[in-house]
Amino acid sequence: MILPPLVCRRTIDRDLTEFFQTQKISAFNRAISTFCRFYAVKRPKIEWYEYLDWGKTAGKTYENGLIHFIHPSNWKRGRVYNSERMWIQIVYHEMGHYLFWTDAERKADAFTRRMVHGLRPRPERHRRAARVRQAGRRRAERRAVGGQRRAAAVKARIGRKRASARCRRG
Repeated sequence: MILPPLVCRRTIDRDLTEFFQTQKISAFNRAISTFCRFYAVKRPKIEWYEYLDWGKTAGKTYENGLIHFIHPSNWKRGRVYNSERMWIQIVYHEMGHYLFWTDAERKADAFTRRMVHGLRPRPERHRRAARVRQAGRRRAERRAVGGQRRAAAVKARIGRKRASARCRRG
């Protein structure tokens, strides 16, 4: 499965985020146009709804290339999963359906996962844990190096004592 480069995916994601927050249709059009330009496909016809299938469906793709989406202003109301990221992943999912019509569900899910992967920096807690692990390793290395230094210092001291003892004896 070929994906747009990370820079392109971040641009698409930024435009979709801007559309979700400001409802400026130009941002959404930019994102979809960038997406379609990369895959060299015709831009799908998109229609906006307040709800689909009595609120059970977030988006729907048809054989003729028509895509139905719930508008972000309606997405925020009356949903259990009403986050911005969830809406953006629904857009990726439906665009995956649009691209991979055969074996649609499995490929659309895989496409969504791969589009989202690598967009966001790692959460702070993972970075902090990694720093703690690295610090622990460094500390252990210092102990080992320090232990070697101490052993060398002890040997040198013993050698000096023996040498001085020999000198005293004569």
